[in-house]
Amino acid sequence: MDQKRLFVAIALSIAVLLIFDAYFRPPAPPVRQATETQQTADGVPLPAGPGGMTVPGAVAPAEAAPARAPAQRVQIETPRLSGSINARGARLDDLVLRDYRETLDRNSPLVRLLAPRENPNPYFVQWGWTAADGRTRVPDADTDWAVEGGPLVPGGTVTLRWDNEAGVTFEIALTVDRNFMFRAEQRVINRTGEAVTLLPWSRIRRETTPQVAGFFILHEGFVGVIDGRLQEWTYTQLRDEANRRRAMRDEAERVRAPFEGTGAASWGGFTNKYWLTALIGDGPQPMRFAFRHIRDGNADRWQVDAATPDPVPVAAGATGTLATRLFAGAKEVLLLDEYRDRLGITDFDKAVDFGWFYFLTKPFFYALHWLSELFGNMGVAILVFTLIIKIIFFPLANKSYQSMSRMKLLAPKMQEIKERYKDDPQKAQAEMMALYRAEKVNPASGCLPILIQIPVFFALYKVLFVTIEMRHAPFFGWVQDLSAPDPTNAFELFGLLPWGAPVWLHLPVWAILMGITMWAQFKLNPTPPDPIQAKVFGLMPILFTFLLASFPAGLVIYWTWNNLLSIAQQAYIMRHERAARRAEKRGGAVTKPKAKG
Repeated sequence: MDQKRLFVAIALSIAVLLIFDAYFRPPAPPVRQATETQQTADGVPLPAGPGGMTVPGAVAPAEAAPARAPAQRVQIETPRLSGSINARGARLDDLVLRDYRETLDRNSPLVRLLAPRENPNPYFVQWGWTAADGRTRVPDADTDWAVEGGPLVPGGTVTLRWDNEAGVTFEIALTVDRNFMFRAEQRVINRTGEAVTLLPWSRIRRETTPQVAGFFILHEGFVGVIDGRLQEWTYTQLRDEANRRRAMRDEAERVRAPFEGTGAASWGGFTNKYWLTALIGDGPQPMRFAFRHIRDGNADRWQVDAATPDPVPVAAGATGTLATRLFAGAKEVLLLDEYRDRLGITDFDKAVDFGWFYFLTKPFFYALHWLSELFGNMGVAILVFTLIIKIIFFPLANKSYQSMSRMKLLAPKMQEIKERYKDDPQKAQAEMMALYRAEKVNPASGCLPILIQIPVFFALYKVLFVTIEMRHAPFFGWVQDLSAPDPTNAFELFGLLPWGAPVWLHLPVWAILMGITMWAQFKLNPTPPDPIQAKVFGLMPILFTFLLASFPAGLVIYWTWNNLLSIAQQAYIMRHERAARRAEKRGGAVTKPKAKG
């Protein structure tokens, strides 16, 4: 098997993936979009079902309402969060992340995660009850709750309280830690003379379809670990499955959510590239989760429900409780790990989409994070990490480069064989294989460095693309965000002529450097005897320069630095091989066998 054909096949496979990334991303949905920094959902008043039972997933028609006093709000003040809780409807619908801004500009707005129903893109969390007995009056989305305590701070408690004036009091006790984890304890105090049967629930609701990256390397949409299994549904998948169920004749199948699951230590919510809003079961009691698509005219509504699997009876004179947790914030890897271990939340770290190569990608993240803490710069961490990878695979790569250098030295002989047997390809191939055996050269071993680099490349790409620790991480000079493309552009004379070049004419400095180092590395390799292969190899640096131009700068810096290290290693080995050949020839001339006398 010819080394170059395998090499070209690998390179073209990478090129196909890169072309897919650059040119085949699906368009954003044609509805009003929520920006990445302002994902939201609305609290629509719940209509009454049979016997007065409220249905968490239903949508009530809009009705004219008399003027009311503004709803009371309870402020949230933590080191990392600010916002408020709406006492009307028991909704957490105002949440801003203090540590993150929308852009690199220090004066840009802070990232808003949740927004109220008055916002163009409402996104909220709500707690409530359904009257499973069909007779108990329960609070609804328009209920004004009495507030005890506030503001909500770490170590403090805010209690929402409402009395149905028939002997049943409902309470929601809310707490929050110093990061992004809330806890809600729903209590029912039954002072009547008979048992009441209620279904406590919580939900996360979005009233618009958020803008997503639309790329196969990243999951955005519904996510959760239900009964020990990771569940991931995109908005399109859930809508299609919901529409398929609506077309069924079976009434039970029509009303079922596209996904429902029950389990202890389960969780479910909405995820996008950097942020997560998820409801989490607190304690050994199983919770039932449902991912829902709600059709409202031409609009799509999205909802995650969490409730007990069955209605809960509360005896006369007793108090019934149910506790759930809510994570609403940034998907910081070490923080998710800490919650997973301390609170026993199954696979909570998988909210970060490390993908199928989790076993490789996550250790890469740990290594890069540790190095960035050590050196104080994530870009430097990438350079040091690449050097460490080179050192680890140094012996293996050495054998490959030695084979490639021998192949380069054998190029004249290979060309001579090709010319001698140009009319007999089979004989030429047989002679070349004999030459390989005589010179102890493996023509396929030169592909080993590329085979090693491919998984490293994609694992590092995944880390750069999906982890928030890479977001807005600076390098040096003009690269102030390693997760974004290099902002310079040769077609704009690197800022001297900023005429607004289109995306497909983006050619930054680091991509050019990468192309140059790739060309230099190819020049050290043996020239392919096949003219077509030689032309393909000549075009590869140009092709990759343009394809990687729009990739994260950290990835292009990695590739460039890796090329430089490979060039240095390969050049050293080639000089060593030439010196060994010269010494071998000189030694052969001195030690000629003596003639028999």
